[in-house]
Amino acid sequence: MKTDIATISETCARIRNEMEKVIIGQKEVLDLALVVILCRQHALIEGVPGIAKTLMVKTLAKTMGGSYARIQFTPDLMPSDITGTNIFNMKTGEFQFVPGPVFATFLLADEINRAPAKTQSALLQAMQERTVTIDGRSYSLGDNFTVFATQNPIEFEGTYPLPEAQKDRFMFKIVMTPPVREEEFLLAQRMLDGQSPERVLAAGKVQQVAVQDQMPLLDAELNGIRMQDELVAYVVDVVRATRSHDSILVGASPRATQALILASRAYAVISGRDFVTPDDVKAMTRPVLDHRLILRPDYEIEGTTTTEVIDSILDEIPIPR
Repeated sequence: MKTDIATISETCARIRNEMEKVIIGQKEVLDLALVVILCRQHALIEGVPGIAKTLMVKTLAKTMGGSYARIQFTPDLMPSDITGTNIFNMKTGEFQFVPGPVFATFLLADEINRAPAKTQSALLQAMQERTVTIDGRSYSLGDNFTVFATQNPIEFEGTYPLPEAQKDRFMFKIVMTPPVREEEFLLAQRMLDGQSPERVLAAGKVQQVAVQDQMPLLDAELNGIRMQDELVAYVVDVVRATRSHDSILVGASPRATQALILASRAYAVISGRDFVTPDDVKAMTRPVLDHRLILRPDYEIEGTTTTEVIDSILDEIPIPR
């Protein structure tokens, strides 16, 4: 099966159209989710409860044709509740492995920051290696395994901060904001007409657009996207600037450099181009860096945000022409 830039761009547009049957607005969020899929990475989705974080991931799994599983993270959730465990079978006299919900193509880790660090870390190996190890035996999760972890803002009651090592394994932090008035009015109208987003999805009105067999072909296409050396240097300078900025306590790792290059290439593909532009890099910088930076306490007290710091870095570094 052959693919090309135009085909991928068209497929992404069709996926977006199907998702918009359920998700009202949030165009930028949908584009970021598609970039994560193209790069075969993972993403954090942050937003207040009731903003359709869970619904978006479920709809994406439907359009992509992959298996879907959801884990509701709670303070008493155990790592074995995620990965699975060996249970003794009385009939056979042997231990039998019972896989956990992590064995799915699309895993929704819902409200991941409501569980303590020990449980959150159960996903580390799965996200990095796409395998899990239980009682000394490794089990493959498949090359297309993708984690979308939703989290409530950290100031909400009952939340735990994610470990830095785990945050760094998420390519993006996708921030979902409340809809504008016109979008919320449209949602209200659909509810009155019996066409709420949940009903539309349950009724099977969202069509599958892509197949999982296509995913391995995307790597070759992304590798063929042209990115000038000047743009690569720009990416390196932006990431390195986070390690010396006055307001930043912990800057981004080299993994962020790789993620920003990957994301910029995928964003170019979605836009139907075989080359990366400075605008592609700038559009991907905030979601790549936002969750990786830790500000100094005195700047946090003053109300400085990571978004403001990232914007100041982008303003300081000259854009290649």
